Amino acid sequence: MIMVGELAGNYSTVVLMFGFAAAAMAPALFVSRMVSPRKRSNPVKFLPMECGQVPSGEGRTHFMMQYYPYILMFVVFDVMAIFLYAWGSSLFELPKSATLPMIGFLGIMFGAMAFALFQSGRRRIW
Repeated sequence: MIMVGELAGNYSTVVLMFGFAAAAMAPALFVSRMVSPRKRSNPVKFLPMECGQVPSGEGRTHFMMQYYPYILMFVVFDVMAIFLYAWGSSLFELPKSATLPMIGFLGIMFGAMAFALFQSGRRRIW
């Protein structure tokens, strides 16, 4: 049976950090409110500007689809590297049954990579 003191001891660090954040936030908000100007803002302030100039042309730009597979591959390999490093560093301490979920994970990741390659071939990006 867990005692109340033991349970509170587990969360004491979190409560202490929350208290420190609140204690640091309150004076910062108070000082910024005291220092800030009181007058209403100018309506020109809310106009869309580009470095002080009125914008010209279309606001949206063309997205280069030739980089789309590279981005997908980077995300896939980045996530895969993070999980493989964590799995590989504790491989000898894990039971043999821990390899099956990792094989499933690799299957999902390689499926995502195959999808990126399929999309790039379908759209004739590469």
